[in-house]
Amino acid sequence: MLIAYVSCAAPGYVAMLGLDPESCNLTLLGRTHVPGPLEPRPGSMALALSPDHRLLYAAARNAPHPVSAFSIDQRSGALDLLGTAELPGTMAYIATDRAGSVLFGASYHQSLVSVSPIGSRGVPGPVSQILPTPPKAHAVLPEPEGEAVLVASLGGDVLLRQMFDAKVGRLSEPAAPWVRTRAGAGPRHFRFARGGARLYLLNELDATLNVYHRDSSSGALAERQSLRLADLEGTLAAADIQLTPNERFLYASERKSNIIAAFRLDEEGLLQPLGNVPGEPEPRSFAIDPTGRALLCAGQSSGRLAAYAIDPSTGTLTRKMDIEVGGAPTWVEIIEL
Repeated sequence: MLIAYVSCAAPGYVAMLGLDPESCNLTLLGRTHVPGPLEPRPGSMALALSPDHRLLYAAARNAPHPVSAFSIDQRSGALDLLGTAELPGTMAYIATDRAGSVLFGASYHQSLVSVSPIGSRGVPGPVSQILPTPPKAHAVLPEPEGEAVLVASLGGDVLLRQMFDAKVGRLSEPAAPWVRTRAGAGPRHFRFARGGARLYLLNELDATLNVYHRDSSSGALAERQSLRLADLEGTLAAADIQLTPNERFLYASERKSNIIAAFRLDEEGLLQPLGNVPGEPEPRSFAIDPTGRALLCAGQSSGRLAAYAIDPSTGTLTRKMDIEVGGAPTWVEIIEL
């Protein structure tokens, strides 16, 4: 059974949907309220799963910036609120460490990274660490080995790296510039692949993808490729990046042209463009199901979730259906029960 969770920031809830990956049929199963104020504006609502997919975290962006922990019923997928904690700013991104013992947050508006210890029940405690970053921190993820954390600074045009001591749940200080992008590129989201031997970085402001080969022992990154999502002009706003589970195909979205661009990965991990398809209006977030057969794209402007079938041989996307989920859907997560 596949369950999709979609954060809908305007009404302040998480929509839960059932997904049939063969037909790409979606069924709305329910909505769960997320604590937190909707004023002065709904913004977005970042989600994160625990490593064992038994917990879902949702971070509201308005003060006092609560993050809520929900348990996931392993039979139905239903969410049950366990508790909330306050974060030190509006988080564009949240993620746990590899053990699920701490919650990291990256704040775009406050330009910081935070660390919150996660208690035995899965609820984050008070923030234990706040570290400044260059402008507009936009994503934070632990490296596959779990010994360091990477942070994308959109305004600083840099990926930062900080060592992480899992025993005490703390990051090293200060964050070190690890790799710089072109000036004005705006690094936003990134994904590891090939067991950590590759890193794919999506740049928001020029809608480019950077491919890096990565030394798993040192974490060093060497750029091997950079290319545009498509032939785009004017103001750009690339948004999300995802890989299929078998890492044969990569997809990225762009919000001004409302497209999802597709790429094939060759043996060296380099990208071969496959073209693009129309996404839901303002495709801020999308996700690929664990079987690799369906891609779900949320339209922040449309309030709908669209389902696409992924051709396993060619990577081609075929739109199958869409369904209303709620105002300002901005994050999608999919699990298999």
